[in-house]
Amino acid sequence: MLVTLCLTLLVSSVVAAEKESGLQKLDDTEAVKAFIDSAEVVVIGFLENEESFGYEELLEASQKVDLVPAAICTVKEVWADFSISSGTISLFRKVDNHQENLVLDEVKTLKSDGLVNFISTNELRYITEYNQVTAVGLFNSEVKTHLVLFANRGSKEYTELKERLGALAPEFTGKFLFVLINGGVKSNFKSLNYFGLKSTDLPRVGLYDKDSDMKWLLPEGEISTERVRDFCQSFLKGELKDVKQAGEEPKTEL
Repeated sequence: MLVTLCLTLLVSSVVAAEKESGLQKLDDTEAVKAFIDSAEVVVIGFLENEESFGYEELLEASQKVDLVPAAICTVKEVWADFSISSGTISLFRKVDNHQENLVLDEVKTLKSDGLVNFISTNELRYITEYNQVTAVGLFNSEVKTHLVLFANRGSKEYTELKERLGALAPEFTGKFLFVLINGGVKSNFKSLNYFGLKSTDLPRVGLYDKDSDMKWLLPEGEISTERVRDFCQSFLKGELKDVKQAGEEPKTEL
């Protein structure tokens, strides 16, 4: 029992030490590029040193959002390679090759919870689950076309389809944002209705183009990688323009 207690205390001490050890330091451009390439979303503080405004807040925020790696770069010569001229906390994401900057000189107050919100809002991934927080990042992205997977969380297809389309998404980086909408959440019913769907119709795949405000559904059937890829390619080739939009009521003569 004494041995078990000692091991427990040792593990706790190691975890605590890791949390207090600070953020990884990136010393040159190649190190920054490698860090950016290491995950779908990363955060880097371009700060003069560990005493700079924003460091403690970034460290604390990184512990709350542990799925997003965080680091700092204190070498000012490197900053210019990433269009940074003063203290800045930047989020880099692969899905649309975007860099979102929080310039610290322009911030009146900074708290770790505010940084957590900054990260969560802009944390778009190869497939991003839609909610009130991620909606901001999704609609602020320069990529205006969304490939939407409607599925009910807890269904047997949910995880499998999420992984399948998440694996396909990198093929369309910069062209589509892949979005997952949980049809079992009441707040998402409006999105389903927009496509003429009910939760009992799921899973389904749709496509929404913000620029033209047009939407289409992949015809019913297997949601395979090949069918979804062809669906995306059809949009890029302009072949969906004359296809009936999702949610349209058939016209009848009186």
